[in-house]
Amino acid sequence: MSPATRPIKKHANARKRRRLTAQERLERDRCQAQRAAEALQRALEDLGLPNNLVAEIAGRLRSQQKLLSKICGMMFPPLFGCRTNAELCRVRGWDKNLPSRLLSALPKRSWIKRLRRLGLEVLAPLWRYAASKSEATRSRWQWAWVGDDSVFKKYGEQLGLVGTWWSGQEHRVLSGIDGVLLVVVIGDGKLVVAVDFAIRRPHPKGPGGPCRDKLHWLQSMLDGRVAAFCRRGVALPPPMVVADSWFSDSKLMHYVATTHRGTFLVEGKSSYVFELPDGRQIKGHDLQHCAWPWRYSEQVPGVRYARLRATSPTFGAVTLIVVSEPREEQFYAMCLDTAISGPRLIRAWKRRYWIEYCFRTLKHLLVTGACQVHSEEAYYGHLVLRLMGCLVLFYTSRVICKGRLTMEEIIFSLKHYWRFVDSEVFELKALSWGISGEAA
Repeated sequence: MSPATRPIKKHANARKRRRLTAQERLERDRCQAQRAAEALQRALEDLGLPNNLVAEIAGRLRSQQKLLSKICGMMFPPLFGCRTNAELCRVRGWDKNLPSRLLSALPKRSWIKRLRRLGLEVLAPLWRYAASKSEATRSRWQWAWVGDDSVFKKYGEQLGLVGTWWSGQEHRVLSGIDGVLLVVVIGDGKLVVAVDFAIRRPHPKGPGGPCRDKLHWLQSMLDGRVAAFCRRGVALPPPMVVADSWFSDSKLMHYVATTHRGTFLVEGKSSYVFELPDGRQIKGHDLQHCAWPWRYSEQVPGVRYARLRATSPTFGAVTLIVVSEPREEQFYAMCLDTAISGPRLIRAWKRRYWIEYCFRTLKHLLVTGACQVHSEEAYYGHLVLRLMGCLVLFYTSRVICKGRLTMEEIIFSLKHYWRFVDSEVFELKALSWGISGEAA
């Protein structure tokens, strides 16, 4: 659809909705919930979750009962009109101890292996398809590795996992579980796939070395995932890794450049000092607030940028990309000296925001914080299943529904009309309440 006709169709659809009666709007919303449930079922089948995950958990539990609907309930309770696992059990009539048994069925290493394997199974066919194209097409392949950490609010001393961490989202110190996530972003948010996850432990009190920080976690995650692709015979190009300013570490940037021959692009800080080729010394604050000889490119419409080469006493030779957009605060990104074009670096940087979108989905749509379990394996199971649920929602919205249905609309529709959805997979039976079975 062309940009000119999109607003016209939007207003036309809005007029049609306003003309609907209350009964017609109710019938339309129930039909949409039915379509969303069918799309989710297709996503589960395409991703292979029923065949692998359910069988593995059933073998551990030594149970012959149907577990797919229970596992989906652990993934996204809002689909069943609930917020917590306890409320889900009460609504569905399940045993109140069922969530704890399901989440602790696998050891934490098995949960992480399951998430990693799912990421490989989704991404490997995509790259094999691109590998059959020309070298020019492969060089333009829009594949970015994005790493970040986020704090999931928790209180109390739960299993030694809860600590005090700085939250960039709320700009204050929070008590909770700090999770480090590595995702692969295909295109400009066409698909976001979580490939690895880890929970950072708080620093122990008393003698002993500190626990692994997020810089070392991100390094080990990237090493492990690249090696896993190699074991499957997938020869990936040098990785483009994107992260925020908290990951701007010179050792990590040089490690990615030397070990993987890749590029580590991070947001620069205002306190960094650089020396330009003409001998001038500038700080990051000057880069963020001064005017530069701007460039424009059709690859990044509406964006003006300046590409600079400089020397840093900490990082060595670097490439700086100063970005200015309408109604946005000017900023700069940096990486080690590279020949990659400025527009390509800017497009890679814009993919970083999709990991924030992933965290918002986990926290707000999937209510990750509403969980109280009594074992470390159960906490890993809870977070990994939510990550899988996030991937299922992404796949449903972006691949199956072609962007016509957002994740928020899927959650809202099923949250309010799950009683009128007929789905054998989710063990849902439509309650007509005077509405025909086709409408429900």
